[in-house]
Amino acid sequence: MKVKKIIYITLGMISLGIGAVGAVLPMLPAFPFLLFAAFCFGKSSERLHKWFIGTKLYKNNLESYVKGHKMTWKTKIKIMVMVTILMTVGFVLMMIKSLYIPCGILAGVWLFHIVYFIFFVKTMTKEEAEKMRMENDKEKIQ
Repeated sequence: MKVKKIIYITLGMISLGIGAVGAVLPMLPAFPFLLFAAFCFGKSSERLHKWFIGTKLYKNNLESYVKGHKMTWKTKIKIMVMVTILMTVGFVLMMIKSLYIPCGILAGVWLFHIVYFIFFVKTMTKEEAEKMRMENDKEKIQ
């Protein structure tokens, strides 16, 4: 096995673990970790990639975005709130230490994140979300 493949598998497994915890705990965003896991598995192993895209974790958190670069407002808001909470903790800790330049950088990253999710990630309608849910249910039956 190539070293590059082993690195991708390892990074994918770590990211999957963190993403799975993030799907359960509201303080940790699952989306970026699961997206990175999908990328790593896609680069490392066709078998792992097929397995991952068949999991409920993938279908609930990433499938709509990967298929059409769309998310429901509920998903967008959940991601933005969790990232805002986590960044606020870092911001406050840096302000206590009088680290104003890193605070400014973090505020810029936060602002970019909010603008990106509001304006650049397309919003899925309730009808589209229901249609995708029904298609997933059909796949489960077959």
